[in-house]
Amino acid sequence: MSQPSSSIPPIVLTIAGFDPTAGAGAGADLKTIAAHNCYGVAVLTALTVQSSRGVKGVQPVSAELVRAQLEELIKDVPVAAVKIGMLGTRANVQAVAELLEKKKFAHVVLDPVLRATSGMELLEAGGAKELARRLLALATVVTPNIGEAAALTGVEIKKLDDMKTAALKLREMGARAVVITGGELERPTDLLYVGSEFTPFDSERIKSENTHGTGCAFSSAIAANLALGRQLADAVMLAKAYVGKAIAKGYGIGKGRGALNHFYRQQNGQQVHSHSIHVPEEGPAHAISHF
Repeated sequence: MSQPSSSIPPIVLTIAGFDPTAGAGAGADLKTIAAHNCYGVAVLTALTVQSSRGVKGVQPVSAELVRAQLEELIKDVPVAAVKIGMLGTRANVQAVAELLEKKKFAHVVLDPVLRATSGMELLEAGGAKELARRLLALATVVTPNIGEAAALTGVEIKKLDDMKTAALKLREMGARAVVITGGELERPTDLLYVGSEFTPFDSERIKSENTHGTGCAFSSAIAANLALGRQLADAVMLAKAYVGKAIAKGYGIGKGRGALNHFYRQQNGQQVHSHSIHVPEEGPAHAISHF
């Protein structure tokens, strides 16, 4: 027997690639979504050959299969928020854009995954241009790291003022709201730009190798918090705190960069509720990374 609809948690859709270690990509997204007491569903855009030591190969899923996955899924379940990660090809960007244009989701978080931390391209050149042209304007918020923001805008980013310049450029390109993550800066700072206001979120740096998939977790946490009814600034603040703690509580599962501990709150007996905002002690600063 089906449960009453009131007992069903918000459903968050991730559109992303598959990482066999589950440290990044759809696996990390689903864990993050579950950690926020939401229900995660996933559409895969690519299979990767990788370990904690980096990406060795990528096999994109065809746009026809991506489109079929999306169409079948949204016929069946009510999606409260969407997180978009690795898309792989221009055709996949187009397939996702077509869906967003047709189906007006309340919340869309775009994590513009362009390149793996190990250096491998995760979105072909034509796809990056199509992403900027089609997807920026369809997203509630876009969450590039410094490298991605620089690649999309052509702005060299070395300090906070450069982040502001890049955020303004992304706004000119169609983005409604922007969060640029700045873990690579001397003073790690994430910058939210929405409306006409800049809001910096900074924190102390920690030395940790447990940073695999931080960008995936950050954007998925924002999507989950939006699905739970939070405002964007609160969602960003909570996502930053969540990822920082998940790094601090993380562990090494292989011979490379370690994994985040996505369920540290459940292990500590903490809960996340849709009717209140729980702000965990802010964790350490981190450089947002992909795969």
